[in-house]
Amino acid sequence: MLTIDSIVLYVESVQLSMAFYEKVFECEPKLLSPTFAVVEFAENVKITLKQADGLTPSSLVRGGGTELSIPVINSAELDTLFENWKQQGVNFAQEREESVYGINFVALDSDGHRLRVFA
Repeated sequence: MLTIDSIVLYVESVQLSMAFYEKVFECEPKLLSPTFAVVEFAENVKITLKQADGLTPSSLVRGGGTELSIPVINSAELDTLFENWKQQGVNFAQEREESVYGINFVALDSDGHRLRVFA
């Protein structure tokens, strides 16, 4: 059986994206080359940041087409995370709201990739 090594996000600036993910996930991304970094923020889950202008082969696809789904234990944890990210200046596509699948919000990284947090 095949396994998936990481989720790859195309970014405009690896350094800017590393700073964002370090701040919101409270982890330390590893720069593997000037155009490539890895963020390990959960067991067996890695996000790879690849600078879009350094892709081989090149791609016309740019950031913003991905959504990471992040569960939290309860609404209190969701509210705390939402307020922490808001204080850090994180942009949101959707503020905290109730939907058919629970309480959630959608944050945006520096390239427009969506981070949906739900309880």
